[in-house]
Amino acid sequence: MDKEPLVSVVRGEPTDLELAALVTVLTAASSAVDEQPAGTPPSAWARSARPSMRPASWRASALPS
Repeated sequence: MDKEPLVSVVRGEPTDLELAALVTVLTAASSAVDEQPAGTPPSAWARSARPSMRPASWRASALPS
């Protein structure tokens, strides 16, 4: 192993359990588990109940569909 370690203990002598806890926390923090899942787009029925956010949407609301 020619690489420098990503984490090193600078002071003290951690137990195996403490090192395992540290590795677990660092692994969890760097994993993709915490990423927000891509949301599903709302259905056409749900969108029909929401007003449009376009600047001139009030004009289009009076037009027949």
